[in-house]
Amino acid sequence: MSNLQKTITEPAREIQVRKEVDVLVVGGGPSGITAALAAVEDGLNVLLLESRSFLGGNMTIGLPILGFLGQKGNQIIKGIPQKFIDRLKAVDASSEHRPCPLHMSLTLVEPEAVKTVALEMLQEAGVEVMFYTFCSDAIMEGDDLKGIIIESKAGREAILAKTIIDCTGDADVAYRSGVPCEYGNETGGVQPPTLMFCLGGVDTEKLRLSIAEEPRTYLTDFIPAEYFGQNNQFIVVGLRSLIQKAAEEGLHLPVERTIIITGLRKGEAWINMTRINGVNGTDPESLSHGETEGRRQIHNIQKYLIEYVPGFENAYFLKTAPFVGIRETRRINGQYTMTQEDILSCRHFEDAIAVASYPLDIHHPQGGGCTLVWCGDCYDIPFRSLIPQKVKNLIVAGRSISTTHEAMSAIRVMAPCMAMGEAAGRAAKLAIRTGVPVGEVSVEQLQAELVESGAFLRDFEEVNE
Repeated sequence: MSNLQKTITEPAREIQVRKEVDVLVVGGGPSGITAALAAVEDGLNVLLLESRSFLGGNMTIGLPILGFLGQKGNQIIKGIPQKFIDRLKAVDASSEHRPCPLHMSLTLVEPEAVKTVALEMLQEAGVEVMFYTFCSDAIMEGDDLKGIIIESKAGREAILAKTIIDCTGDADVAYRSGVPCEYGNETGGVQPPTLMFCLGGVDTEKLRLSIAEEPRTYLTDFIPAEYFGQNNQFIVVGLRSLIQKAAEEGLHLPVERTIIITGLRKGEAWINMTRINGVNGTDPESLSHGETEGRRQIHNIQKYLIEYVPGFENAYFLKTAPFVGIRETRRINGQYTMTQEDILSCRHFEDAIAVASYPLDIHHPQGGGCTLVWCGDCYDIPFRSLIPQKVKNLIVAGRSISTTHEAMSAIRVMAPCMAMGEAAGRAAKLAIRTGVPVGEVSVEQLQAELVESGAFLRDFEEVNE
């Protein structure tokens, strides 16, 4: 590790202001895309910054989108997120929303198409997108966030904005603005990340039929019946007996369950089985370790699949995800902190801006286990959990909103993050339209606009239908 005690003093200097905009969205993942699309609708000047060379975030690493449907099978996330899925479907890059007893629903997407479609939609809407740009600091006047400092190949510059939406997933803007943040559970442990990878040459039909013979020792480990006969596209969670057999025969694997997600392309399968405990997704050395260890684990996992899992006999390596998938880092302290009890009691909030149904899903910070707990229906995400303490002109969307460690495990998946993004974008637009800080917008107006635009809120269910 580097010597964290040694410091230098950076001399004061003038920094060029590269841009001044109405709304600045930092982060181009699921929440950032929908936030920018919502914010730009009034013709505002909206800029989206992304540190990578493409949009889509975790939608580009081989994962299905979870959570469009609720535990009762009804669609609870609509609006701009659904419009995005519709655009993907138009180019055969998305499946239907498929009910799943384990994950509520699965929506398979083609990662490369996500990058292209997201960029097309943002450009058509008038959003300016700037890649290869990091947020490195905040520009504060008292409690007012006036802009951010960016770092890029061009050096250190400033961007000023009337309202900023933090969609970084790591609360980068909030943290640098002085918003109090939490990290991990009561001992600082976070859910471990996964480096996804993709194999080709998989006989998905042979795999699918073999599952029927697998004893269902664990209640959650099965392919839902709805998947049988659906274009060979499904998810496998389980096959613990095969992993146990491989372990008994000397093959070391980092997880207890086999997790296979068949791709939209024939013969492709994405593998969600690497597990790197102890990674801090906000530290470059730790992230580098995560990427390195994830790649190291792929060898044994691929060997296990080819030698033990039916349908993988002729499989070959295709690609690794472009980055390790981080499940948890910072969470802001907001005006309200969502709890496990809020989720398990299906709590309704008067300031609801999104509805979610994904269960508590905690990948244990140590070991290889996972805990899932369902609430039986759906629960609201309150506007106050997107509004940070202490800092004005800032709203947060995605997994870093104000929750406990346990509640974050439920709201972190992509469909709820997209819904939060739309709400944040509409709130930012409303703040500028009415001349108030984003945390003080009329929640009633925001809810009305969300519903009018096609989003789902429980109080407006009859209107929305």
